[in-house]
Parts: sequence; C-alpha cells; structure tokens
Amino acid sequence: MLAKSTDNVLPIDGTSRLTGRHIGAILMDEGKITPSDAEQVLKRQRELGWRFGEAAIELNLITDTDLREALAKQYEFPYLVAGPDGVSKELVAAWDPFHPVVEELRAVRTQLLIRWFNPAAGRRTLVIASPGAREGRSFIAANLAVSFSQLGQRTLLIDADFRAPRQQGIFNIADRFGLSSVLSGRADLSVAAPVAGITGLAVLPAGPVPPNPLELLSRPSFAAVLAKAQSEYDVILIDTPPACDYADAQSVAFRAGDVML
Repeated sequence: MLAKSTDNVLPIDGTSRLTGRHIGAILMDEGKITPSDAEQVLKRQRELGWRFGEAAIELNLITDTDLREALAKQYEFPYLVAGPDGVSKELVAAWDPFHPVVEELRAVRTQLLIRWFNPAAGRRTLVIASPGAREGRSFIAANLAVSFSQLGQRTLLIDADFRAPRQQGIFNIADRFGLSSVLSGRADLSVAAPVAGITGLAVLPAGPVPPNPLELLSRPSFAAVLAKAQSEYDVILIDTPPACDYADAQSVAFRAGDVML
C-alpha cells in the first residue's frame, strides 16, 4: 500500500513537515471524507497504529488514487488530474507521477542534472531532438519539463517546431503568440504561459506557423531570446522538428549549445 512507503502521516498528529497540514484536513477539503469519517479514521488509527491514509483506505473511505493526490498536495508536489478540458493524457508526469514511465524520466532527469544542468557547468539550455517524426520527442520534452519543475527548478519549455507544433495541444494553452511572435519582434518572452497547477513551469508555444521556419530560427534574435531566458529560468528545454527531415534542429542546437537525441 502506498502509505507504507511514506512517513509523512504520523499516528494521531499526521502533519506534513513541509506544509504542516494534516492529511485528513486535505482529504476533507477535497470532499473525499467528512468530519465524522475523519473521527472514524482516527479511532481506527489509534487501534492499529497505522498512518491516517492507511486507515482511511482500510475503511474503504478513500482510494489509493485519492491518497496519492492528497500526498502530492501535502508535499507541495505538482500533480494534475487529466480531463477533457485539461492537459493531454500524454503529460503523464503531471497527472500520474507514479507511473513507471515517469520513473524512467526521473532517471534521465538525474543524469542531466549531474552531467549537464549542474551549477559548475553553468549550462541551462538543452535541445530535445529525434531523427524522425513520431518518435516521442515532444512527449519527452513535455514530461521532462514537468519533472524538472517538480524538483523545484524554474523551467521553460520552448516549442521550436514550426513544422508541426504540439506543445500547445499537450498543455492546452493558447498559441496566438509564441516563439515565432518573439523572433519576429511582435512579442517578448513574457508571452510564455505559466502552467496552472505546475509551479515553476512555463511554456512558450510555437505561435503562428511562419512561412520561413529555418530562416526565423537562424536569426540572431533567437540567441537573444535564449540569453534572456537563461537569466530567468534554471532549465530551458527546446522541442524541435525531426532532425533528418529539416535543418531546423541543427540551427536551434547551434544557438542552444547542445542536443539530446
């Protein structure tokens, strides 16, 4: 059971070391249990010496999913619930951070922090690329961005794929203005959209698709945009078109400094 792998809900008291809020109070705020339910759980908790969440599940008052969501709030861990009007189900790091795929992404994140995004190196920008289309490039970029923000890193995800942009759809954000607007001088970096519910994460969508993608990405203004972003964010990830189909990724990688395939 999930609660057994955490020590955040102590018997009777059950307050979080981070928020100071009892897990029961969070569950009541979410409408998962009533005050009388909480009293019942506390009684069971005293009898068995279990954590609050364990006792609530044993009494069939909440589900494992309910507890995971409450734990995420208690530990200030960004966590979303996917829905028809929300972010895409592809964003597994946001709505199912305990999924095995997300654990693999965390391993990638750890290696990047050690080998790339470390303070001594002073590097903050990385291009996410793939040779061909439909190889998971945008999926990885989006979920890595969420994963970095969950670590407390100020993270910016830039969609530089002017051929078939996807990040605005994954995050369900408007793309009236985006990278193309910034590079053409019609907007600035402030059009990057904070992601509701994911503290520290902002997304700069591709914006209106330009007629000259490669030329726009090759402008010196792109380097200026990245320099500005590096002064405001800890981690900057850039999604790009398929590297074998277009030269865009090479141009972006030249400006950014390096690429992960």
